[in-house]
Amino acid sequence: MRFQGYRVVVTGAGRGFGRSLALSLGHDGAEVFLAARDFNAAEAVAQKVRQVGGQAHAFECDLTEAESVREFAEAVGKTADAVDVLVNNGAPYLDAGGFLEAADAQVVETIAAGAAGTVLATKAFLPLLLQSERPDIVTMVSGCGEYGNHRSEAHEAFYAAKAAQAGFAEVLSKRLRPKGVRVISLYPPDFDNPDPLSEEWSAERGAGDGLSARSLVDCVRFAIGQPRDCFIKSFYFEQV
Repeated sequence: MRFQGYRVVVTGAGRGFGRSLALSLGHDGAEVFLAARDFNAAEAVAQKVRQVGGQAHAFECDLTEAESVREFAEAVGKTADAVDVLVNNGAPYLDAGGFLEAADAQVVETIAAGAAGTVLATKAFLPLLLQSERPDIVTMVSGCGEYGNHRSEAHEAFYAAKAAQAGFAEVLSKRLRPKGVRVISLYPPDFDNPDPLSEEWSAERGAGDGLSARSLVDCVRFAIGQPRDCFIKSFYFEQV
């Protein structure tokens, strides 16, 4: 299997793209460490990974709490002496129907989880990544983090979180490259996310279809599967 022996950490793995990526990599041999704010959600995905023949571990992690992030990394470190891939996917989407309609708590949570949570998770897992011979950090930024993008219906706080992720990934890539760590960012527009275990996931798609999570999963698989001299920094997509 293509990713046999890979140890992959995925935040926000209880649903959506994180779930899809975990199922794909787990099916192809990776050992996946899945985190979600709700442990039961992470465990449900871990069970699906095991059902397709993969190795999976579930953890509870609240990306808005520094202690929770540290405890997650420490728990993974008790099972694995190194991590090959960290996927920063945990970032709550916010569309409250308008700038003023969002509650203050929603704004704080969105920016804390998406921006601070990404920094904290990377900081917590970097020691384990540096123990790997093929360390990659993948961040699902979204088109909302691309300069000049205004097409998404997402709340301004979500745009703020994604802009922070983009800036962090940019400087991180420069500073970690000498250590052999590849920093890979994805900037997709809003996309469809069919169930990876459904027929819709494997259905043929054309130029007129909306972007699918399957294509984004394939981008991640392609990037982390490249030889170590190939530093793919970013994936940008045509905005519609």
